Amino acid sequence: MARVTVDDAGYIVVRLSPREKLAARRRDVRVPVGALREVRIEPDWWRALRGSRGRGLWIPDRICVGIRILPDGRDFVVVKPGTPVVCVELRRDAPFGRLAVSHPDPERAVRELAPHVPTDLLE
Repeated sequence: MARVTVDDAGYIVVRLSPREKLAARRRDVRVPVGALREVRIEPDWWRALRGSRGRGLWIPDRICVGIRILPDGRDFVVVKPGTPVVCVELRRDAPFGRLAVSHPDPERAVRELAPHVPTDLLE
């Protein structure tokens, strides 16, 4: 199962399992921690998905892994039905607008990311 962490180099990292890497057709996702705007837990997995499916694996009611296409950008998702999702909202200049990850311990992920959320949200 995917995990969201902050590494020592100052990046938010979505660590994918080997199967998730294959499904998403990419390696782990890395975004500078300076791009972080907000982090929250979405209890309803389907609410974390927005836009239309792009590159990745999309099996309704089973798994959604890959890039979602939006009119103004892209999201990266690793979402499994029935599990809470950590939603990481990012600044406009980041490679993705949102990282949405079904996480085995979402409260821990939010605690790890929360100190990096800016108090001044002016972009």
